[in-house]
Amino acid sequence: MADTFPPALDRHLCFALYATSLQMTQRYKPLLDPLNLTYPQYLVLLALWEKDGIGLKDLAAQLQQDPGSVTPLVKRLEAAGYLQRRRDAADERNLVITLTESGRALRQQAGEMHCAIQQHCGLNEAELDRLVDELGLLRRRLAGAPPAG
Repeated sequence: MADTFPPALDRHLCFALYATSLQMTQRYKPLLDPLNLTYPQYLVLLALWEKDGIGLKDLAAQLQQDPGSVTPLVKRLEAAGYLQRRRDAADERNLVITLTESGRALRQQAGEMHCAIQQHCGLNEAELDRLVDELGLLRRRLAGAPPAG
């Protein structure tokens, strides 16, 4: 049997992560649709539930995005009444993002979504924690890896 190089598509880590990410996003869609939220908007809310009153640049860093990608998400969430943007009193150049009462009220439903997704994945709490830790380690290794070439 001859070895193939590169390996088949389904043997590539990049494809396994990509396809899994697509499946995860598809699992969230029916849970987020009744709230009129997209998955990226949900991630913004998750970050704000952890730390409300965060600057736009810090929010973007937490989401591992550039501020230009996060700004449209924040604007749509503001239009929906879930958060507000205001200039930082200490530095007018910075925007501070805070949850509204409506945005804080969604947190309970997020906990229910987390449980539903965990059930869809067929993972107990320890397995879920271990998988998240392993993926975090991989992400940090990739972030610190020198460019190929």
